[in-house]
This record gives sequence, structure tokens and C-alpha cells, in this order.
Amino acid sequence: MTPAEERQLTFTVLKAAIQALASVTPRNIEILLHDLDHPEHSVVAIANGQLSGRQVGSPILAAPEQDQGFKALMQAADGQPGCEPVVLPDYPTTLKGRQLRSATAIFRDRDGQPFASLCINTDVTGLDAAMAFIQHFQPLGASPGQASSVEPAADMAVLMAEIIQAALQRSGQGRMNKQAKVQAVRMMQERGLFIVKGGVEKAAEALGVTRYTIYNYLEQLRGEHAPAARD
Repeated sequence: MTPAEERQLTFTVLKAAIQALASVTPRNIEILLHDLDHPEHSVVAIANGQLSGRQVGSPILAAPEQDQGFKALMQAADGQPGCEPVVLPDYPTTLKGRQLRSATAIFRDRDGQPFASLCINTDVTGLDAAMAFIQHFQPLGASPGQASSVEPAADMAVLMAEIIQAALQRSGQGRMNKQAKVQAVRMMQERGLFIVKGGVEKAAEALGVTRYTIYNYLEQLRGEHAPAARD
């Protein structure tokens, strides 16, 4: 089996699993599958997308705030030995003011390269979960809200700008020293900005540095002894 066939088989199996789970999963649990080779429209399967407003074709950056799934992706991409999935179980996230419990599994091919991400988000806010439960007791024949209640796929440029702005605000805007800039890059990395085409360039523009400086900051964050970067 070639690497491409191996990847396709994994996607086929996971899509079937999500389809089966969607038929029995409560409406406060979102399950989705990302194709990491296409971050601009990474969602290839989803159950209960009304929880986050995502649908098939939504970008990977349209994720809950503080999503540590990106951390698992960085761990997988940074050469963690082997080709076994990298699993990050039960961590807290937030989404539009709601409290979630999330879990992520990153799948890698025989060469250890990450290519798929399976994510589960459970709304544990309480009230929203109770409202979703009550909706199941609607009259027979009534059809639950489908795609009409799902917002259009979020614009990638807007999502990237929001991530950058949030990092700048938390690190301190104005004349930032190198330490503040590295901290901003760390926050952008944790939100997945640098797995999207153009992310490095947009971060460099916002911080007033070159793209090579951003790469050096990333090397520093990985604990490697990168050459000192010039702003």
C-alpha cells in the first residue's frame, strides 16, 4: 500500500466512524475530521457542526479558543518518534463564551508526517446542554435545524487577523522588545497560525520583522539553538 493509499484508507475509516457516531451523539458533542494538507478548507467530515458554526470546507483556524489540539499537531510535526497517533485527551477550551471539554488525535503516515486530525468538543456549559437535550423532544415529523442554522465558512484572512491581534494584545502592543515578540509568536503558534499558508508573512508584518526572524523565533521556541535574530 502506498502512502497515498494509506492516507485515503484512514480518511475513509474515520469518515464512516463519524457518520455512525453522528446518528447517536447528543447535539452538545461536536466531532470533526481535518485534512491537514488543506488547512484553508480542512474540515472533511463533521457531526453537530451547529456547536461551532463549522461545516465541511471550513478552515482549521475556525477552532475553539485555546485549542490545545494545535499543540499536539506541533508535537507530531516536530519529529516525535514513530508513526503512532498523537493523542491529547480531555482539555478545556472555550467557544463564544461557552465552556467545552475537548480531545484531539493527530494521525501520521508511515513517514511520521501528520495528515489528519480527529477532534471532539463537548459543550458542558450546562444551560446550553440542557436546551439541546430538550430540543430532542420536539413533535414527531419536525425536522431539526440543519445547514440553514450553520454560519458560512469563516473567512481565513479574518481568522488570521484575529489570532494575530489577540497575540499582540496579550504581549503588549507598541514598541515590543524581542522577548515580547517571541511571546506573541508563541501564542500565534499555539493557535495554529503557522500551519496556514501566509501565516509567517502576516506575523512578520504585524511584528515589524522579517519572515526569517519569525522562523528564528520558532526555532527558539522549539528549544533549538537558532542564530540570534535581528529585528
